[in-house]
Amino acid sequence: MFVFSEGVSALAVWGVWVLVFAALFGLNEITRRWKWMGFFAFFILPIILSALWFTVLKDTTYTDWFHLAKVYSSTAGCLGFWLIRHVKMTNKKTGEEWRLADKKWALWFPPIILSINILEAVIRDFEIGMNYWGGGVLTDGAMFVLGGPWNYMNGIAGILNMIAITGAMGIVIKRVTAKDGSRDMLWPDMLWFWIISYDLWNFAYTYNCLPGHSWYCGFALLLAPTLCAFTVGKGAWLQHRAHTLALWCMFAQTFPAFIDTGKYAVNSSYDPTIYFIVSFLALISNVALIIYMIYKIAKTKKNPYLEELYTDLKGYQAIKALAE
Repeated sequence: MFVFSEGVSALAVWGVWVLVFAALFGLNEITRRWKWMGFFAFFILPIILSALWFTVLKDTTYTDWFHLAKVYSSTAGCLGFWLIRHVKMTNKKTGEEWRLADKKWALWFPPIILSINILEAVIRDFEIGMNYWGGGVLTDGAMFVLGGPWNYMNGIAGILNMIAITGAMGIVIKRVTAKDGSRDMLWPDMLWFWIISYDLWNFAYTYNCLPGHSWYCGFALLLAPTLCAFTVGKGAWLQHRAHTLALWCMFAQTFPAFIDTGKYAVNSSYDPTIYFIVSFLALISNVALIIYMIYKIAKTKKNPYLEELYTDLKGYQAIKALAE
């Protein structure tokens, strides 16, 4: 599945992978637990880095539409989630305090920005399948990609995953405790079966479209928010995903050589069988996700986009219990 650089031991590459994973997990903890660290990371830092990308680093950074769209859309998501979590204001006329998290129109932002990110990747999968069937070097010369039926399989999986986003109107804020003052943005209806289906789809996307990057931006980058969502940051997977994705994209934009030409860069084996298996797993998991969603809709008679669909499940109830 993966090919390590010649002259570099597998132990060394795994060690770097662990460092990348630990850095993503740790930086997510810092940016979610400390309000102003999050503001700096997702508002001030991108402004500083953007100035560098389009000036002194313009000859080395990624300038294609996809990479730029991904870094700015993920950062926009982080900033939007920060506002939902922390903005409180007082009505000058009535003296009544209100929070952005209580406004239903604001809660449409998380599913919209998530859908945009999924759609970007779906378009890219179809683009690789159409333009690089049988293999070819990307127009920007970044890497060799192997297009095939797997791109279309995984593109369909991504569309299904997007359709299966439910219960956004039930997003709540985590109550502050002595151990955790993060005020995480909890999404009780976004449970493990959707997260795992997303991870399988997104890993297949990185393997299909970014084969030279998927060791880090597929494997490590997907595992970090998922582990956090199942442990110290339960219920806030989307927030963790946005934070780690934005941080990784900013790093990759600034130091592209690390994953492209560095000694610890890891490439794909370009085995068509592996491509097929990875995308097939993504497709069948998301088909199963949609079937379960339809079953729950038929059973509860709920509109999954205006109501929460999985309120009877223990996982949902455990997350909801963490809210303010």
